[in-house]
Amino acid sequence: MSTVTTGVADFAAALQSDAFRRDPYPTYARMRAECPVYPAPQGVWYVTRHADVEQALGDLRLSNDRERMTGALVARDGRMRDLSRLTARLGRVMSNTDPPDHARLRGLVNKAFTARRVEQLRERIQQVVDRLVDDALTAGPPTDVLTAVAAPLPHTVVCELFGIPEADRDRVKEWFRGLGRIHEDIERAEKVVDEFEAYLTALAARRRAEPGDDLISALVTAQARGDRLTDHELLSTCFLLITAGDETTTNLIGNGVLALLRHPDQLARLRAEPALIRTAVDEIVRYDSPSQAIVRVAAEDVPLGGRTVPAGDLVYLFLSAAGRDPDRHEEPDRLDLTRPAHRHLGFGHGPHFCLGAPLARLETELAIGTLVRRLPELRLAVEPAELEWRPNPLQRRLTALPVTYTTVTIPTVRERK
Repeated sequence: MSTVTTGVADFAAALQSDAFRRDPYPTYARMRAECPVYPAPQGVWYVTRHADVEQALGDLRLSNDRERMTGALVARDGRMRDLSRLTARLGRVMSNTDPPDHARLRGLVNKAFTARRVEQLRERIQQVVDRLVDDALTAGPPTDVLTAVAAPLPHTVVCELFGIPEADRDRVKEWFRGLGRIHEDIERAEKVVDEFEAYLTALAARRRAEPGDDLISALVTAQARGDRLTDHELLSTCFLLITAGDETTTNLIGNGVLALLRHPDQLARLRAEPALIRTAVDEIVRYDSPSQAIVRVAAEDVPLGGRTVPAGDLVYLFLSAAGRDPDRHEEPDRLDLTRPAHRHLGFGHGPHFCLGAPLARLETELAIGTLVRRLPELRLAVEPAELEWRPNPLQRRLTALPVTYTTVTIPTVRERK
């Protein structure tokens, strides 16, 4: 086993640097080469090799239980106490439970959130994308891809999926923004949770009285059949599903467009072969996922990568570092839309594999495919060095993605029909 070299004394500090924020992948490469299971201070471990991350994601001894995770986080940083109090209100949803509760909750949601239901959204999502691109073309370049398409698309789709009335969507959008700044203003976030919880309670009550063809109605129906979904679990599950995919999909679209702009040969290839987008989304996720890492806590001593993680320690699993592992992916730093569909870990692995992956893939496919088709000579409107990234080492998110393009009119899919 290799050890940390003199030149890299503390990867924990490196993860907070401006250089890492701009481009984390050179740091990941050093971590994989020098200490792939790295013992950071205060009982924290960083895991960066594909094989180790994959093993860890499937190891139930590395727990995602909310109470265990909260205890570990608060023990290391007392400032996490207020945040943990807030997250505790969201209840025991599938994303922060271990088996057997996880299997029960996920099974109930699977009945409502089916692949068939997602695929039925294809035409409607394309209509939303076309409208957003129409608006961008009307306004003219430069266009911020995030505010013009990437952010409003998943927000609109999730609102329709849950049957949130049009009149309420601006208010829901403001709640999303408040929750997105949860680490910055706990007091404001608690007020948002109060308001959103009250809103979802009222909406669920309406769906019990008058069910519709939406996810809340499907979850209420499961509850009515006695499938052990409690009122608190119903609200927590709705909260999770409504909020989880919104910002992640936004940034997957943004990171994907940027990756194509930085690889003009692949952009040209996609423009010449539009059908590539159906499989290219997984390459985009592998190449630069917005979900850089997820956290687990060791429920007992766990062997991992030739080391032993002690019980109670936190384990940061760097999905994006695994996606650039040369032992798993040939020429991993090169974007290749024709790359064979080798398994990546961008949507997770094991029992907590991302339930919303099919919807995220579909939204990203239609958004990027349409932007490439309808915006000729698409290119960055600023120098790459001018792009700003948000300061969160667990997520890779641009603050804006300004682009420019040739202003010609290309018909939408509906118009060509």
